[in-house]
Amino acid sequence: MSLENFTGGHYPLPANCFDELVAADGKARAPATAIARFIDKHGAAELCSRQHLLNQTISDMGVCFTLYAEGTNIDRAWPLDVIPRTIPNSEWQRTSAGLKQRLTALNLFIDDLYNEQKILKDGIVPAELVLNSKNYLAPCQGMSPRYGVWANICGTDLVRDEQGTFLVLEDNLRVPSGVSYMLENRTVMKRVFPELFADSTIVPVDDYPAQLWQMLASLSPRGEHVPPCIVVLTPGIYNSAYFEHSYLAQQMGVELAENHDLFVEDDKVWLKSLRGKRQVDVIYRRIDDVFIDPLAFRPDSVLGIPGLIAVWRKGNVAIANAPGSGVADDKVIYAFVPKIIEYYLSEQPLIQNVETFLCQNPLERSYVLANLDKLVVKPANESGGYGILIGPRATQAERAQMALAIQANPRNFIAQPTLNLSTAPTLCDGVLEPRHLDLRPFILQGAELYCSTGGLSRVALTKGSLVVNSSQGGGSKDTWIINDEG
Repeated sequence: MSLENFTGGHYPLPANCFDELVAADGKARAPATAIARFIDKHGAAELCSRQHLLNQTISDMGVCFTLYAEGTNIDRAWPLDVIPRTIPNSEWQRTSAGLKQRLTALNLFIDDLYNEQKILKDGIVPAELVLNSKNYLAPCQGMSPRYGVWANICGTDLVRDEQGTFLVLEDNLRVPSGVSYMLENRTVMKRVFPELFADSTIVPVDDYPAQLWQMLASLSPRGEHVPPCIVVLTPGIYNSAYFEHSYLAQQMGVELAENHDLFVEDDKVWLKSLRGKRQVDVIYRRIDDVFIDPLAFRPDSVLGIPGLIAVWRKGNVAIANAPGSGVADDKVIYAFVPKIIEYYLSEQPLIQNVETFLCQNPLERSYVLANLDKLVVKPANESGGYGILIGPRATQAERAQMALAIQANPRNFIAQPTLNLSTAPTLCDGVLEPRHLDLRPFILQGAELYCSTGGLSRVALTKGSLVVNSSQGGGSKDTWIINDEG
């Protein structure tokens, strides 16, 4: 089964890239058979019609994200491509195991850092990299949340290399976003392609809200015999991820709260309600660490709850993710994760990192500065694709500016080879063309470990671009884990 009949032309497989749906011989990979069959049968006109229906469905459902531009907030309809991404379930099970291994080790690492610091004393990770990080929060010293788990929700970004091997690009351990779009993508696609869901054995994704609630409930300091009061703490309607905050609260059946809905009294956190106050057991916070309590961190924060950290330290409320978990979110720490896994678990990593150069190291910094035209340079603590230099596509002036920034603050930068990210057929002006993409699965850890079925596939809609972030003009695809076990 091939895609050659689409618009009468051959799908242009890019050189030295792994395509998610199309093999090197132009034939559809096994998990994509049903999609290829649909395209061969119906052709371009029907596919474009389904994309139009998909766009209308997203608009009718109100699925949107907020883009900040020129000082204003612009609500945009969520960009979803009509062609899904397919992954065989047998491969996903191996990948899922690697993601759970990684989060387990990272949580052991964070718990160690805020307590005995064995890994620093043993010289596995340089102490100065951790203790001088802006994400290492002194008010968290001596704390150990329930189960010793700090990062309860993790969004790990995966990419495939030229051979099709999944690699970890980065870990997001503070307030990872995007899972609502993974869920809504599936809802929309089931409406638009009912026959494809009947023609394929696609593993469901809709258990995530129940798994999230169960994980959060397991953190309740009052135990399983008292129904937990769980709230999603949002900065408010002007936050770019507010759609997700409200969506997850609604899906879990819990309260969506802003800081003025909560207060501290008698060493407990309370939720204001029409029937009086309710004790809060678990806060799923969608606010950055340093803004959640002006008494403990930034005194100028207008988003936080005064006294929250003191209540948390006394064990009277759980916060997910725990404050301080961002210390392992640092892209410099990322380079040490394989050693962290070996140190705490005595295991080899099941998923490898991308090769990474630390600009703080003089030899590695010299290599980076001499090869800026070949490397991707990233600031250690930015997100959303901001501040990244893609060397081969940057101007000489941009590379010179980055060189000055590295020399001024080498601790703040890492560099990686420019990967040929995998591609997938994407509908662009009525024609299927390859576009680069990544994948963000979501891993939960509380009393138990859970990994989402697939994740949010983000796609660079601009031809040749490697930047997939929605804030930078990227789009998304539904991710289909296809059952290939008979």
